[in-house]
Amino acid sequence: MSAQVAIPAVGGRSPSDMVRALQHALYRAAKADPGRRFHALADKIHRRDVLRRAWAAVRANNGAPGIDNTTLAHVEEYGIDRLLGELAGELRAGRYRPLPTRRVLIPKPGTAGSAGRFPFLRFVTGSCRLR
Repeated sequence: MSAQVAIPAVGGRSPSDMVRALQHALYRAAKADPGRRFHALADKIHRRDVLRRAWAAVRANNGAPGIDNTTLAHVEEYGIDRLLGELAGELRAGRYRPLPTRRVLIPKPGTAGSAGRFPFLRFVTGSCRLR
């Protein structure tokens, strides 16, 4: 089911946000057939609007630098559109390989803390979640 098919189901009006329409189409397909398996979602991850939404989530959350020490300021200096375009190209060609995650100690009351691992600014993981 495409996002265009789901448009009438979004309150009878045309959505301005195609990512939201995609989410709605996937939701409706999953609800219509609970046993359905989604095999072809990789092509959705490299869409420009999905990556842009992932960038907005990272930016809103003040994403911490990953193992490569790339900060939000570095990304903005490099060019958001340039980075997202290169990332989309790598995803489309199947050349994208994530860097190792950064290990961070998360303080917990009464204990030494627990270790957490965080990927590079969460672009790709953010586009997989489609929030």
